[in-house]
Amino acid sequence: MRIERVPLPGIGTRLRFATTSGTWVGVIQHTDGHRELLVYAASDSDTVQTSVRLTEQEAHELSEILYSHHNGEE
Repeated sequence: MRIERVPLPGIGTRLRFATTSGTWVGVIQHTDGHRELLVYAASDSDTVQTSVRLTEQEAHELSEILYSHHNGEE
C-alpha cells in the first residue's frame, strides 16, 4: 500500500491511500493539532465525499479502535 503525503502550506499535511476496493481515504493533519478524516467520491478520487473533524484525542481514540483486536468482551 502506498500512502500519498502532500504538504498543504499554512494548513498541515494530507495523507491518503486507496483501499483494495478502490476507495480513497485520507487524513489532513492540521498544524493546530486537529485532524480531518476524508472519504473521497467513488467516481472522482480528487473530490471529498465526506469529512469528519476530529480533535487530537478523538483521532487517538479512533486509531485505538481501528488497531484493537476485539476479543468479544464488552
